[in-house]
Amino acid sequence: MLLPKDPNATIIMLATGTGIAPFRSFLWKMFFEKHDDYKEFEKMKEKAPNNLRVDYAISREQTNEQGEKMYIQTRMAQYAEELWELLKKDNTYVYMCGLKGMEKGIDDIMTSLAAKDGIDWIEYKRQMKKGEQWNVEVY
Repeated sequence: MLLPKDPNATIIMLATGTGIAPFRSFLWKMFFEKHDDYKEFEKMKEKAPNNLRVDYAISREQTNEQGEKMYIQTRMAQYAEELWELLKKDNTYVYMCGLKGMEKGIDDIMTSLAAKDGIDWIEYKRQMKKGEQWNVEVY
């Protein structure tokens, strides 16, 4: 997986567990490549508060509104409309890494949102993949 060449691209990173590893290198390149200091996500947010938003879904520590474990697809559902608007833009790139199980939950959310706009999500995602805008590495 490679970052897009467009420095103004919107990048959505979705990860579970060890799937976060490649995103650390992405973020390093985006925010610290020319800097000597190294801190994790909070430091990155401080340096670019308008360009980075980090939302956590920690299944063993957080719960959703129904009191169930918080999963990435649950967190995504909270921002579903915003995510869908971003996905409709030509310069948005999605990177998904981690457990394969998250893929179905995300597809379910996107299917219903796309349908509201009369769009077939499976076909839309296929076109994004073809344009290298939907990148998935799951296990």
